[in-house]
Amino acid sequence: MSDASFDDESVDDEPLPGALPGEGPLDPQQEPAEQDVESTLRPRRLAEFVGQPRVREQLQLVLHGALNRREQPDHVLFSGPPGLGKTSLAMIMAAELGAAIRVTSGPALERPGDLAAMLSNLAEGDVLFIDEIHRIARPAEEMLYLAMEDYRVDVVVGKGPGATSIPLEIAPFTLVGATTRSGTLTGPLRDRFGFTAHMEFYTPDELELVVRRSAGILGVDLRPDGATEIARRSRGTPRIANRLLRRVRDYAEVRADGAVTLEVARAALEVYDVDEFGLDRLDRAVLSALVRSFHGGPVGVTTLAVAVGEEPTTVEEVCEPYLVRAGMLARTSRGRVATVAAWQHVGLTPPPHAPGESQAALFE
Repeated sequence: MSDASFDDESVDDEPLPGALPGEGPLDPQQEPAEQDVESTLRPRRLAEFVGQPRVREQLQLVLHGALNRREQPDHVLFSGPPGLGKTSLAMIMAAELGAAIRVTSGPALERPGDLAAMLSNLAEGDVLFIDEIHRIARPAEEMLYLAMEDYRVDVVVGKGPGATSIPLEIAPFTLVGATTRSGTLTGPLRDRFGFTAHMEFYTPDELELVVRRSAGILGVDLRPDGATEIARRSRGTPRIANRLLRRVRDYAEVRADGAVTLEVARAALEVYDVDEFGLDRLDRAVLSALVRSFHGGPVGVTTLAVAVGEEPTTVEEVCEPYLVRAGMLARTSRGRVATVAAWQHVGLTPPPHAPGESQAALFE
């Protein structure tokens, strides 16, 4: 590949495909436009699923044990941050059991009637997947208790003194719940799951396998050093790794010769504001405000969000988890505090009282 492929001004002026105004390439939440692509990249069987070795082993035992006994598997709860494969594992469960899967979400189940209608349409052995199950309405959740234990629901007909409860038998099914906030689940609901699995962030080596597999499906000419670079900046999340792969592919096709090499990956990720430590524009803005405007903190998340022009929930749910995990931010009872690595990342000398290790030590 010649250097001219990067210096042609007529090519550089072209917009990059997939670059949407305000789109956050490192946001672990799924974008609506990504559903079709993610469906294509999802593994179909447990043997194809990359990462989470402990969860895979445990789930394999649960499924194969139930199949050997010809019984309905226990209800399963997957918990963990977004983008780690909870939905994929739910669909794999249905495939391994040879069953149909019905998909819904907690916010969609506002009334008991919504849940009763879905449960009554299940066939024997079906898998019901409820995403963000911690957001299910309380009346529907209470109906779910009985359905999970006794495979029946009580439908109330009428109002007031004349109301009657009609028991409705439902076919045996397996409920698979997914939650990003397992701590907000009520105790009675959590206790009714026979198997609970917590999803961990992926290692760079695991993410490299994910990226290589996705590149094969998408037909991307991905070189080993390019795969390593994308995996290293993906914040331990397969969804982000696949999203960055597609963005780097766009850059390679428009401004290079189509091959994703180390140089192309670095140049593409620079365009999309993803630095070598996996931080994007908003992450760096949060660290800069914390260090430069508030002298390293402590400062409240609401004040910090106002300083960077974002909603507090965005800072708390999108930026903070990775910054804390990367050792650049500390959450204390008094507020958020910048670590030694955060001061070094913005190019300033940390004060003696700054907590944490140096940036070089964290990312060795």
